[in-house]
Amino acid sequence: MKILLLFLTITAVTTITTFGQNFEGKIFYSNTYKSKNTQMTDQQWTSMMGSTQEYLIKGGNYKSIANGTLVQWQLYINKNNKLYNKMSNSETAFWNDGSVQGDEVLKVEVNKNVTEVLGYKCDEVILTCKSGIQKYYFNPNLSVDTKLFTNHKFGNWFDYLSKSNALPLKSVIENAQFTLVSIATEIKPLKLDDKEFELPAGIKTDKSPY
Repeated sequence: MKILLLFLTITAVTTITTFGQNFEGKIFYSNTYKSKNTQMTDQQWTSMMGSTQEYLIKGGNYKSIANGTLVQWQLYINKNNKLYNKMSNSETAFWNDGSVQGDEVLKVEVNKNVTEVLGYKCDEVILTCKSGIQKYYFNPNLSVDTKLFTNHKFGNWFDYLSKSNALPLKSVIENAQFTLVSIATEIKPLKLDDKEFELPAGIKTDKSPY
């Protein structure tokens, strides 16, 4: 479960758009899995984790919604630096302290102009971690205010942002359980209501045991 939660953190246009400020809006991703676990097929991972992901961001807050049978949504609330994860097998949203990394980055590499996604030329950040290899592909037009995420060390998020200052358009995450390839399929810049980044009324929350 610890690996799953780390992955969820890592784990958002049809024409080229230049954004004059930090990106606010939605990014839609398509996810595919290659299993390394002999007791889990590629399709089982896809069904459980979700083949699609909707990622919303405004300032220092973000939310991710998946179509998985297990994974439902994830919400990061910047003011308390907590990352909430909601699974289908529990009525409780379990949170992790964003300041606790839960992994270790051993090496960081940056490569220029490696690939193209939705018409955006992307540079690459490679994080070699204790948990595995994480590769991110980004374009500076989808910029974020990295200072807002200085304390978001969980899932190696700040390690990535400190090198890119932008949201990933593609990622390849490899750990002991599977390899995930996540690719942006659509980008929607738009103004989002702050209520999008609030916990549902009455929901139970508790500290994650992992």
